[in-house]
Amino acid sequence: MQTQTLEQSNWLRSYYLVRALFSCGWIAAAILTSGQSHLAAALLLIYPAWDAVANLADARANGGMRASPSQALNVAVSIVTALAVLIALNSSMHAVLAVFGVWAILSGLLQLYTGVGRWRQYGAQWAMILSGGQSALAGAFMISRSIGPNVPSILDIVPYAGFGAFYFLLSAVWLFVMPRRSAAA
Repeated sequence: MQTQTLEQSNWLRSYYLVRALFSCGWIAAAILTSGQSHLAAALLLIYPAWDAVANLADARANGGMRASPSQALNVAVSIVTALAVLIALNSSMHAVLAVFGVWAILSGLLQLYTGVGRWRQYGAQWAMILSGGQSALAGAFMISRSIGPNVPSILDIVPYAGFGAFYFLLSAVWLFVMPRRSAAA
């Protein structure tokens, strides 16, 4: 049982690190392509699609979709979001930002729920819980910006991705440090 928990903790650490690195790469690409509408559009589709794939992989590594209904729902929400972004791209960036806002709220609440559920087993979930809550707040902010007069761009999503990268990296580091601190004590 202890070995299984250690393996899952190692998985989470690697998973969180990969999520942080992906987000950093996405941010760099978003900044570099902000003026190039086709490349920015591709990045806007990739972000929720990647989230779906990442949540699916994490759920499978931690007991499957039935064992993690919040992640199963997050996979579905992210797939629907990618499709909604595709449709919104044909309308306006205001619509795209609104879709991202709704997604940030839903996926943030689901991440918060998953983090709370993992707290006792793995520890180090406080950053994921904070990230989920902050994601929901960021979503509300994106929705408010989507109805404003200024035309949004991919750069309006970069801070959201940046905070996500920060929290994933923080969680990975914490899962690396925590067992070493316990062993030293």
